[in-house]
Amino acid sequence: MNLDDIRAAAGRIAGHAYRTPILTSRTLDERVGARVLLKCENFQRIGAFKFRGAYNALAQLSAEQLARGVAAYSSGNHAQAVALAAALLGTKATILMPADTPQSKKDAVLGYGGRIVEYDRYTQDRVALGTELAEREGRVLIPPYDHPHIIAGQGTAALEFLEETGALDALIVPLGGGGLIAGSALAATSLMPGIEIVGVEPEAGDDHRRSFEAGERVSIEVPRTIADGLMSAVPGELTFPINRKLVSSVATVTDDEIRDAMRFLFERLKIVVEPSGAVGVAALLSGKVLLPGKEIGVLISGGNISAERFAQLVL
Repeated sequence: MNLDDIRAAAGRIAGHAYRTPILTSRTLDERVGARVLLKCENFQRIGAFKFRGAYNALAQLSAEQLARGVAAYSSGNHAQAVALAAALLGTKATILMPADTPQSKKDAVLGYGGRIVEYDRYTQDRVALGTELAEREGRVLIPPYDHPHIIAGQGTAALEFLEETGALDALIVPLGGGGLIAGSALAATSLMPGIEIVGVEPEAGDDHRRSFEAGERVSIEVPRTIADGLMSAVPGELTFPINRKLVSSVATVTDDEIRDAMRFLFERLKIVVEPSGAVGVAALLSGKVLLPGKEIGVLISGGNISAERFAQLVL
C-alpha cells in the first residue's frame, strides 16, 4: 500500500465524497503557541471521514459481489458510511452494531436503507459475529479499518489536507482501529518526509500506547469512554505495522479533556464535533501534545452526535 493507492482512491471517490473545509482559530493558536489548521471531516457525507474508505472499498466490488450485498460491524460512523455507499452503488447493507450505540447513529443507518443487527460490545466478539453474519447471508464483509481499500480511502483526507495547506510540521490524528492514521501517515510521510505523525486515543482505551511500548499488538478490555468511535480493544492487524513504522508518538486524553475540546470548538469555531473527533484538539489544549512554534494539522474526524447528547456532555 502506497501513495499511488491513495491517489487512486481519491479519483474513485471524487464527486461522491466532499472536499471538506480547513478552519483556523487565532484563540487556539494563542492557547497552544502554534499555528493550527483543522481539517473538518464533520462536514463529510454521513458526518465523518468513514465515507471515504467505505465508498472506495464498495466501488471496487464486482457486479456479482454487489448483487450479494455487503455486511459490516461498527459502533456508528462506519455503519452509516457503508449503508450510504451501498445505497449509492445499488446494493444492500446489513450492519452489526453495539446495542448501546447512540440512537442518532442507528437512525442514520436505517435512514440510508441499512439493516441493523445488534450485539453487546462488552461481552461479544464483533469480528467473529460479523464474519459469521456475512458468511451466513452470503454477503461481502467490509471491515471498519483492517482492509487495504479502507485504509487507502481514509488516506485521502490527509492527501486533500496537504494539497491545500502545503508543508506542515506535524499531523495529529484520532486513533481508534488505526485506519485513518495509517492512511494519513502513508500519504503525509510520502509527500512530506520528516513530518511528525501524532496519534491521540482516549486514556481509558490506550491499546495503541501499550502496543507501541510493547512492540506488538496488545489487547485491553473494551474501554468505557465518551469517545464511542475510539473504543477499540486492540490495534488492527494491517494497520498496526504501518502505524508502528510511521507514527511518531501516541498521546492519550481524558473524557473531561475531550469535553473541554468539544466546548471550545463549539464556542470558538461554531462547529459541532463528536467526542472521537475532538481528541486531537483536546491533546493540544491539555498540553498532552506540545509543538510550540510549529505548523500543525489536526484531523477532526467526525461530528455525529445528537443535540441532546452534545448538551449532556458540554453543559
